[in-house]
Amino acid sequence: MIKNIIPVAALTLLFGMTSCTKDLDVTPLDPNMDTQVNYEGLFNKCYATIAMAGNGGANGDCDIDGIDGGTSGYIRQMWNSNELPTDEAINGWGDDGIEQSCFNTYDESHPMLNGYFARLTTSITYCNQYLAVASDHDATMTAEVRFLRALHYYLLMDAFGRVPFAESLGAPVIYSRQEIYDWLIKELTENVEPNLSEAKAKKSTDAGYGRVDKAAAWLLLSRIYLNAEVYTGQAEWAKAAEYAKRVMDSSYRLNTTSVNGWSAYQMLFMGDNGETDAAYEAIFPILQDGKLTTSWGTSLFLSAGCFDSDMHANPNNPEATNGVSSQVWGGNRTRPQLIQKFFPSLDAPQVASYLMPIAAGDDRAIFDGAGRELNNLDRATFKNGYAVAKFINFKTDGSAGHDAIFMDTDFFLFRVAEAYLTYAEATARQNGGAATADGIQAINAIRGRAHAAQRTGYSLNDILDEWAREFYFEGRRRVDLIRFNQFGGNTEYTWQWKGGTYAGRNFEAYRNIYAIPAAQLPAYNNEQNPGY
Repeated sequence: MIKNIIPVAALTLLFGMTSCTKDLDVTPLDPNMDTQVNYEGLFNKCYATIAMAGNGGANGDCDIDGIDGGTSGYIRQMWNSNELPTDEAINGWGDDGIEQSCFNTYDESHPMLNGYFARLTTSITYCNQYLAVASDHDATMTAEVRFLRALHYYLLMDAFGRVPFAESLGAPVIYSRQEIYDWLIKELTENVEPNLSEAKAKKSTDAGYGRVDKAAAWLLLSRIYLNAEVYTGQAEWAKAAEYAKRVMDSSYRLNTTSVNGWSAYQMLFMGDNGETDAAYEAIFPILQDGKLTTSWGTSLFLSAGCFDSDMHANPNNPEATNGVSSQVWGGNRTRPQLIQKFFPSLDAPQVASYLMPIAAGDDRAIFDGAGRELNNLDRATFKNGYAVAKFINFKTDGSAGHDAIFMDTDFFLFRVAEAYLTYAEATARQNGGAATADGIQAINAIRGRAHAAQRTGYSLNDILDEWAREFYFEGRRRVDLIRFNQFGGNTEYTWQWKGGTYAGRNFEAYRNIYAIPAAQLPAYNNEQNPGY
């Protein structure tokens, strides 16, 4: 079951959902069957597909065939697609597709992008099934499922451009980016936001924690509008700012309270982040519990994938690593360009992660440099590159988690700081590229929470750097770089191993959109995205 979403509701679906490799092309239920529907179970499944690989948790059956259950995780695949090709992250594993992602040489045969496509389209199918049999059951629950479906469609459109689209269990049709964009705006403004519960910040002890409310719709709308020029060719800066401001004016707020020496920023990524004031920043937390909601592809991936056994993220326990037993996989670490956002002269010291923020003058610089090389001299060597100790399972009161292996750390898929930076960027773009007085105040609020120096002005390039400082390794960097014309094409910005060379080189602009996976091409009449 999913922690605190619908208590005592079973995840098991009473009409068995099988792995979906045909994505939205699913046979509808026979209307003559005498089937008793568990509405709450279906509802939970729509949320659970983001948190877990399948109904059995980390070690049970996976919803996606042909890919390892942990690898197929929603958050893991979203992270891989938006972090590994960028200036923030590099990975040394030998898994199929990892090198292609890190070197920007991905194509239609990429196995993990195929897994990401399948996870998103399968998640859409779960939502469509709920809506097919339970849309009249509860208006708020229906709006939440429609929001989740919109989120999946947004991520699918952002990654792959053209989208197989269906609002029912029937066969899909292919929609262009413009068509999906138009549908998303209409769906969220007319059918989702009006019927969601009122925006209210919550902790895990409050009813509804883990479920989306109006603030989630506002933040998704602000994100879509912020990237409108990329998706449609038409900028919508005013609308991006409008919806971001709604979030800023709600009861959700930046966490500014530190506990027991843990910074307010670090608390967003700890094992009790749903129980402390950090939860009030979480507009859409993906719930994790070491006993009840387990996954190799969510918070554990974000922590274990970034740690080796030589790292120690708890200053109060020098023998401990990340707060989970033996889960140190040594894969993902930084490229030097991310460290440069905090240390412009690349003079970051070789110290433990709890000392690095002091050297940086910024609580967000949660990097481990002890015994490490700043540069990515060899992609396969984990100590080539500073490590990220941002996601941990330690709790602020020093207590242990529920389980020795799986994490209690909820992943904040949407958090209120995004609204602050969206507002600052959108208003700056309307102001000739310079942050407005209100935009400066918004950015300084985020920097102030991190004890970083306040500034009197910010350019658009400053704001792009601030996106990296605040949200690195949270699965969004590719989207921001594309919006700033700093990803594919003839850009002035390079990073180590960009385009597959150590010094970095530009790669083709068509790679701003991923190739349609080869297995999915028949649904597209075998029409691949341009360039591939």
